[in-house]
Amino acid sequence: MMEEKQNAVLGTAPLGRLMVKFALPCTISLLVGALYNIVDQIFIGWGVGYLGNGATNVVFPLTVLALGLAVMIGDGACSYVSICFGKGQAENANRAVGNAVTLSVLVGVVVAALYGVFQTPILGMFGATEANFAYAKEYFTYITIGIPIYVFGQAINPIIRSDGSPQFAMLSMLAGAIANCILDPIAIFVLHWGVMGAAVATVAGQVITAAMGVCYLCHTKALRLKKDDFKLRGKILAAYLPLGLCSFLAQISLVIAMAATNNMLVKYGAGSKYGADIPLTVLGIVMKVFQIIISITIGMSAGCIPIVGYNYGAEKLDRCRGILWRLMGAEALLGVLALLITQLFPLQLISLFGSESALYNEFAVITFRVYLCMLPLATVNKAAFIFMQALGKPAESAGLSFFREVLLAVPLVTLLPKAFGLMGVLYSMPAADIITFIASGLVLLRADRQLRK
Repeated sequence: MMEEKQNAVLGTAPLGRLMVKFALPCTISLLVGALYNIVDQIFIGWGVGYLGNGATNVVFPLTVLALGLAVMIGDGACSYVSICFGKGQAENANRAVGNAVTLSVLVGVVVAALYGVFQTPILGMFGATEANFAYAKEYFTYITIGIPIYVFGQAINPIIRSDGSPQFAMLSMLAGAIANCILDPIAIFVLHWGVMGAAVATVAGQVITAAMGVCYLCHTKALRLKKDDFKLRGKILAAYLPLGLCSFLAQISLVIAMAATNNMLVKYGAGSKYGADIPLTVLGIVMKVFQIIISITIGMSAGCIPIVGYNYGAEKLDRCRGILWRLMGAEALLGVLALLITQLFPLQLISLFGSESALYNEFAVITFRVYLCMLPLATVNKAAFIFMQALGKPAESAGLSFFREVLLAVPLVTLLPKAFGLMGVLYSMPAADIITFIASGLVLLRADRQLRK
């Protein structure tokens, strides 16, 4: 009865109000998460220099991989829980959350162990150069220690949202980020710990977020967790993990694309006037800015998952369709605003990360204006992936994500430099976004027709 009362508003309240209520905290949560790496980059840039930033860019895809596993668990559980509430299946919702908690802990420990054992070859695989390898190894060592905590915290966050507490999910991320922002300058400039200090500050923030997640699990709203719910069940895992597959593929595909991109930057940058380290560092920073934009995109979309899932489960398809087109309009507007900022103020953006040479700044301006020139399409594409996930259609969702990040991004970033040199690396992203936009449009139109029935 309590579960029904807690979630019934999802099927009756005005859509615009619901979207703001759920999407805003989710967006802030993910935005804050993206700022972890941005803050590290800014303080490292001023305290260590661009080689330190280059090192963190090498490690960044490896944190994204851990994030991918976390969001597969968390977003999958979030979607499944919302659908279960819509169908009145509270017991399955509780079991899914308990299983997600247990699985996130196990996955985090395994990933940390693998990172620790294979540290050197992994760093080489992701583009570490002779100049930045020592920095990369130091940063990676301490980030690895915090991986189990990071995976758990990121997996729990969407589950908290599905329980009807998006504000708490936001606050847990915000608390961790504030701690990171405070500790970063202390560790780097006062204690003189360099890149190690940035890593330690990041892990400390992750501990706070995870601790708040644990506290929430002891005081849930609609969920009623029992000890038996934390026992892994194959049937429950098989029910919700596919729903998070899109989120996982989006992240793992990004990792593959970043690995390919980093290696192409080193290869073709070495033969250019910029050298290997300037392109590697600059594109890494541009990608961090892009991650901020995409975090807002994902937040707006993921915040709608509980609403779409509940209404789809309750067969209120007209409300799902209403969310679809409101969401796509908002995402397109976000892309246009982001495009204007990155096109008009590239030098101001790159200067936030430290003062470097004229050659460094020259490549930074070019990278911002070329690499991010299709941002409106990128935001709509990402929203399309997540909306299909919210409808409980993992195949369409995962297919679009895999198409964009692997079938397009990796071949393009590998082949275009053969014709255009270093610039070919920059052309790869807008080219992939244009082609993906066509595919996303077709999928969304098909979904719209199905929701009309």
